[in-house]
Amino acid sequence: MPSNDEPRFYPVVAMLIGATLWGVIWYPMRLLESGGLGGIWLTLTLYGAALVASLPRTAKTIPEFTRSPGMLALLMLAAGWTNIAFVEAVLEGNILRVLLLFYLSPLWATLMGRLFLHERITRVGFASLVIAMSGALLMLWNPILGAPWPQGKADWMALTSGFAFALSNVIVRKVQDVSIAAKALSVWAGVVIVGVIMIAAFSLPVPHPSGSIFAGAVALGVLGILLMTVLVQYGVTHMPVHRSAVIALIELVAGAISQQLLTNEIVTMREWVGGVLIVLGAYLAARASSPKDF
Repeated sequence: MPSNDEPRFYPVVAMLIGATLWGVIWYPMRLLESGGLGGIWLTLTLYGAALVASLPRTAKTIPEFTRSPGMLALLMLAAGWTNIAFVEAVLEGNILRVLLLFYLSPLWATLMGRLFLHERITRVGFASLVIAMSGALLMLWNPILGAPWPQGKADWMALTSGFAFALSNVIVRKVQDVSIAAKALSVWAGVVIVGVIMIAAFSLPVPHPSGSIFAGAVALGVLGILLMTVLVQYGVTHMPVHRSAVIALIELVAGAISQQLLTNEIVTMREWVGGVLIVLGAYLAARASSPKDF
């Protein structure tokens, strides 16, 4: 017989798995870029493949778009920019710094959640946010600047991607009368639409990668992007925005570990301490369940 904890347990597990996968997907993306398929074209291929592969299950949800057309259109735009900017950032920037800037998103998500969804933040939930954000700031802190300030295109892409990610999470949480399949379809279609618009607007040349590189991108889209999107959409739909946003910070830890294993870049002690704080914040967020106001 199912326990009473299962409705809360499944979304947490989905978010943890999805976020971990997002923390390591940068590596195959960089391999594909080195093979001649990068930037917006890579993003378009990944999400186009996920979109096409999902159609047997998601096409039937198209009538649901009439329930909240404005919110779903906004979700498509936010998700489109989130993923295009994220891919551009991880291809160009230092992976750990990119992930850190991206995951300032819990701050935006918490503010948006309270403003638009009127969500209550428990004492434990607030503490988890403070602890996790402290860890992120510790890992990001630049002693020369005296502040965690973006530097260069990759930093700004990561930062704006995180803001758009927070916005998309709030929208996913708000449109409760729309199925997870319809929300996932919105994400994939949004990336494709925004990608096509940007390619046309900037007259980006068509790349000519080998067949194996293109096939690898399609496989990554179907086996990676599709799975991760469904897991995150499920988790975000079934828990408060501030909690899902902090749990998703586990991506930073996965990114730091994969960076150390797969690159020559060194993770400092300060970054490891920050990672520990983030894990602690994610754990406390998963445990927060009190209905009391902060």
